[in-house]
Amino acid sequence: MITDQHMTADSGPPSPGWLVDRANHLVQTIAVPLVQLVLRIALAVPFWRSGILKWDGFLRLNDTAVTLFSDEFMLHLPGGPYHFPAPTMMAFLSGSGEIMFPVLLVLGLGTRFAALGLLLMTLIVELTVPDGWPIHLTWAAMALGIMAYGPGRLSLDHLICRARSHGR
Repeated sequence: MITDQHMTADSGPPSPGWLVDRANHLVQTIAVPLVQLVLRIALAVPFWRSGILKWDGFLRLNDTAVTLFSDEFMLHLPGGPYHFPAPTMMAFLSGSGEIMFPVLLVLGLGTRFAALGLLLMTLIVELTVPDGWPIHLTWAAMALGIMAYGPGRLSLDHLICRARSHGR
């Protein structure tokens, strides 16, 4: 990047390098927070859609969710596949995580924690549906990216951090 050139009243119009540098900076300033927001939403959507199907009301699992964990879903571990232990509890935990973590991600609140939760869920989903690895790998990459780079400026985490630093 060209950063040593500055425009003064005597130097005439800015050089093309300076204009390119300013344009790149502007695009980066706009694009990075948008990428972080879109990444959070993109990871939240499939989990939210799955989670919303597991509930018949507030904290009331539907019969299908429990049936999936007791009869359909199996853990593909060496020597297996094995049934999920405590299928009702697993359905409840799964359904709760699939609702709670996406909401936190979209809001950008506890973002790295929410991304970690969805990464762990992705690992369990991969053990349950091993043939889905291409999409699971995408989910894992998104979760790791969110964990590594944070929620960005378009998040409640950022607002809280700024408010805390201004309050000192």
